Amino acid sequence: MDGMPEGLVGRIFTVHEAADSGISRRMLQGRHFTRVHTGVYRCAATPLNFDLAVQAALLVLPDDAALSHISNLRWRGYDAVPESPLHFSTSKRLHVERPGLVVHRRQGLLSSKFVREIPILGPDRTFVDVATQLSDRELLRVGDWLVANRHTDVLDLRAYVLQSHLDGVQRARRIAPLVRDRVDSVRESDVRWVLFAAGVPVPDPNPPILDEHGVQIAKGDLTYVKWQVLVEYDGWQHERDARQRQRDHLRRERLEAEGWLVIVITAEDFRNVPSIAWRVYNALTRRGYTGPRPRFGR
Repeated sequence: MDGMPEGLVGRIFTVHEAADSGISRRMLQGRHFTRVHTGVYRCAATPLNFDLAVQAALLVLPDDAALSHISNLRWRGYDAVPESPLHFSTSKRLHVERPGLVVHRRQGLLSSKFVREIPILGPDRTFVDVATQLSDRELLRVGDWLVANRHTDVLDLRAYVLQSHLDGVQRARRIAPLVRDRVDSVRESDVRWVLFAAGVPVPDPNPPILDEHGVQIAKGDLTYVKWQVLVEYDGWQHERDARQRQRDHLRRERLEAEGWLVIVITAEDFRNVPSIAWRVYNALTRRGYTGPRPRFGR
């Protein structure tokens, strides 16, 4: 179509907005336009990405609708959850059924705020909401990520789940005490979950490691200060250049010279998850740990 109105390109628009730009309802039925929802369209040349899909959904949902559950996480930048279907919450009784949308009806007023011009529910409530959708291990990832990216903090998250009576709160209460700040990657969360699930002591993420004079010599991924055992996840073993690998080797030699026992976990280790717990347990017992052996399948 020649002369496509610039105001309609690259965005979602309603029938009325199209009419204001000189596009009739009959023209909207042509090949140059695609219907997203009843009364909501996009130009056929405009890809329907996640952001546009969210904007389109809000045009057909009740006016108090807010992005929730895993879609809320996705909007915040957490990309380890799927883009569709889209999840929204509303306290209105108006029945809305659209392909690709899941509408959660809630009692009482919803407390939402605008993030990038879209109403979304708060991070602590979202942690509880997604507990109905994710596994324990995935939920720990989410909690660590929300804290690391300053959407909430550990104390606020724990306080919220203790006071909440929403669906998912039992799982959220089980996982929230494990959430920590200073977690740099989802694999660090995964290692901590493996150790917790096996009954092995859970290490402290990313504290400074000091020498005998109190000078920081490194920052450890997952650290047992009491036993001087350091667990590191190495996800770059095939991608670093020779200079970076040399720096890593020297760093680990320095740690070992200071008495630290370093256990390196790679992606390959997750093919045999129990081996992670056993390696850490064996390292701890070499340093004096006398707790129970790892247990699996609980």
